[in-house]
Amino acid sequence: MPGNTFGSLFKLTTWGESHGEALGLVLDGCPPNIHLTEKDIQKEVDKRRPAENSRITTGRREEDQVQILSGVFEGKTTGTPIAIQFANKDTRSQDYSNTKDIYRPGHADYTYDLKYGIRDYRGGGRSSGRETVCRVAGGAIAKKYLKQHSKTQFIGHTVKIGAIEAKKFDKSTIDKNELKCADPSVAKKMQKYVEKIRTKADSIGAIIEIIIKNPPKGLGEPVFDKLDARLATAMMSIGAVKGVEIGAGFHVAEMKGSENNDQMQSKNKFLSNNSGGILGGISTGEDIVLRLAIKPVPSIALKQKTINTKGKNAIIQTHGRHDCCLAPRIIAVAEAMAALTIMDFYLIQRGTS
Repeated sequence: MPGNTFGSLFKLTTWGESHGEALGLVLDGCPPNIHLTEKDIQKEVDKRRPAENSRITTGRREEDQVQILSGVFEGKTTGTPIAIQFANKDTRSQDYSNTKDIYRPGHADYTYDLKYGIRDYRGGGRSSGRETVCRVAGGAIAKKYLKQHSKTQFIGHTVKIGAIEAKKFDKSTIDKNELKCADPSVAKKMQKYVEKIRTKADSIGAIIEIIIKNPPKGLGEPVFDKLDARLATAMMSIGAVKGVEIGAGFHVAEMKGSENNDQMQSKNKFLSNNSGGILGGISTGEDIVLRLAIKPVPSIALKQKTINTKGKNAIIQTHGRHDCCLAPRIIAVAEAMAALTIMDFYLIQRGTS
């Protein structure tokens, strides 16, 4: 199975399955002499974990304890591959025994069988969102380096759940509510709505936004390796992401050129940021703004029509421990993929400038 590696110079390879012994990553191309501890990575990984006593996230409670196996010596990166492992300790594989021969709608069960003729049915195996813990760990290292070298920061928040949309942005509010919404009054409405959806054994989609502040200028290669193209690839590699907007996104279809163009004044100051911080595939230094459409969790307890592995009609009810809305947990993953992309281009730019 190819396609498990992301990046050109800063290369992340992930391995493992949802219900296997462990998951892990190998990060190659990390510069040496970066002060790095397991705690640095753990604080980012913890952002992905489900909230305690949550009524909207999965009941699976993995510790996701970071274990660095190589690439760090006496608290510093050595420039050699960094290997990190996460043990799976809270698996309940029996939850999937009744559906091992039935394809779950919205999952990769059917396509994995179609392509490989074999699949790990326990929690989706390799196709599970559990794999993303490795991305967050790799992104944590990229975040630390970029913050030290260019003061780059990554801010993720929930913009919309169902038809409920945030109207204000208060950064201090994001970590004060379970859905990570930057509008405190709307956050309460979102919470009640998601809880109501869960009582009906259903799930709901969302839109999240990732803001990259103080990105290095001049990142990105014209034509095929545009920065926005690679960011879109990074975001679409996350299983639940079904759409990506950069800057004004789809709203540009409603705008005139005089409205969409980011006019400039002296000292390289942009008067707006409809481009989302990228022009011609190259970063301008303005905030890079991404919005992602997140699909509803496909694992729901409602009865659904499907087929079994023999192609015969079947009815399925998916039981087990699942999220109702992925928005709050997927933010950490999207931030990590953005950081991995920016870091990769930063090293490319440093090597060519």
